[in-house]
Amino acid sequence: MTDPVSRRAMIASAAAVGALAPALAPTMANAQAPDPTPQPSRGPGRGGNDPGPRNLARDRANPDMLNPPATDHGTLPNLRFSYADAHVRQESGGWTRQVTVRELGVSNDIAGVNMRLNSGGVRELHWHKEAEWAYMLYGRARITAIDAQGRQFVDDVGVGDLWYFPGGTPHSIQGLGEDGCEFLLVFDDGHFDEDSTFLISDWLRRVPPDVLGKNFGVPANLFGNTPSPDELYIFKAPLPGPLEADRMPVAQVPSDANFSHRMLAQNPIRTRSGTVRITDSSVFKASKTIAAALVELEPCGLRELHWHPNTNEWQYYIEGQGRMGVFAASGQARTFDFAAGDVGYVPFATGHYIENTGTTPLRFLEMFRSDYYADFSLNQWMALTPPQLLQSHLKLDDQVMKALKRDKSPVVPA
Repeated sequence: MTDPVSRRAMIASAAAVGALAPALAPTMANAQAPDPTPQPSRGPGRGGNDPGPRNLARDRANPDMLNPPATDHGTLPNLRFSYADAHVRQESGGWTRQVTVRELGVSNDIAGVNMRLNSGGVRELHWHKEAEWAYMLYGRARITAIDAQGRQFVDDVGVGDLWYFPGGTPHSIQGLGEDGCEFLLVFDDGHFDEDSTFLISDWLRRVPPDVLGKNFGVPANLFGNTPSPDELYIFKAPLPGPLEADRMPVAQVPSDANFSHRMLAQNPIRTRSGTVRITDSSVFKASKTIAAALVELEPCGLRELHWHPNTNEWQYYIEGQGRMGVFAASGQARTFDFAAGDVGYVPFATGHYIENTGTTPLRFLEMFRSDYYADFSLNQWMALTPPQLLQSHLKLDDQVMKALKRDKSPVVPA
């Protein structure tokens, strides 16, 4: 994971390169560099140039759109959307942006929110109709909630940690430390909207003061000064004290109501080309509607050809560069390119692979609206099919037949 120090180092390095650019320009100009203008052509007799107008930055970021592999075919819908193209809501305590069915039209069952809380910044006490699953991307946060039995839950979470609040569970999030935090929220309904959140301030402003007084057993004139929800959605607040000071002396919350989980503490499935950590309700009991896998691919590593038999897949790319090839039956296939901050989507039971096309590790999350994780491996299926039957179908070379593996390998060794 990229920590604050390495982020600052990268920024400093970029600044240094920028400062040297004028001095390096003559040298770079004399060097034989590749054509800086990609064209929609795979070679002579295929495609052609694009004289414009055009968006070169987009073309360079999506080489497999501009020049799709010859195996691509048909008219699959868009399966990619970048948070860089999402509206950013800026508040006094941080910012937030969302990717829902309105941005990624194919994603009816899952929506995502990318949120930043500055040091002390609070995501107001609230609840949703939808369940909320989260992955910490940066920094530390304090989360609070209660369950339906009135038991308190308070925990501090850091990079790689998860939380899950079932639909209707009241909770809050606050950024800790000198620089707060950033995290990904995943909701089990693609039609989720941040503006549909049930906010505590909004409710208090919509109840007559005499009813509030009667409810809390105090004079009605003590109410009527609740701040506007527009001021509190994400707001500045003092940093909290030690964790134990916020934990009230109540009965210990049982493990099945533990709303947080240390994903990076799990032992991964490991090959020499990467790792996979799978987190569903079998290891994170609270997470009843979202299962997930954290995948890391080394350069040239491949998330093997596979499909999921239980639900659609919603992805978030944390770092690196990669491409995904998707097969949707009836000759339909399409390839998409991804970078950090992008969202990907794979429809239910659709075959696909993900390949690291960069020079650094590719790390991404796979999320599923399900309480369990499941996939089928093409390699394993072929290996466990009677050889004569398989050969009758595909006429494979003997070397291919001998290379088939009966044990699943989610990350193919490069």
